[in-house]
Amino acid sequence: MSLSRLNIIGFRLTLLATLIMITYLATTYIHYPVIEDIHDKVGHLLAFYVLALLADFSFPDSRLNLSKTALLLGYGLFIEIIQYFLPGRMCSLYDLTADALGLVIYWASLPALKHVPLLRRRWSSKRCLQ
Repeated sequence: MSLSRLNIIGFRLTLLATLIMITYLATTYIHYPVIEDIHDKVGHLLAFYVLALLADFSFPDSRLNLSKTALLLGYGLFIEIIQYFLPGRMCSLYDLTADALGLVIYWASLPALKHVPLLRRRWSSKRCLQ
């Protein structure tokens, strides 16, 4: 059984909400102590792991490929470029590296994720063989 149309719409809306939230947090001047308590690079890694998962589940007819990964990494680069022009923010290649590492860790965790009962349906589609 593959993901239902309703599940896919839910993942797409969650992906959109997550992108909006990350963009806001990356460009705001307001400090959020809960978020700042997490080491910055770990936060980048986790954010891009979640983005990779949401992008993968939002478009289940294709596997996690170079185009999905490049779009997410391009988004990370876009955020860093915006931060370069914002006072109080800093553009960092280390942040972009942490973003890329989050994507790599998601890709590396795919074999394990395919055995998680709640997630297994994503890969059961006959159209998307991995």
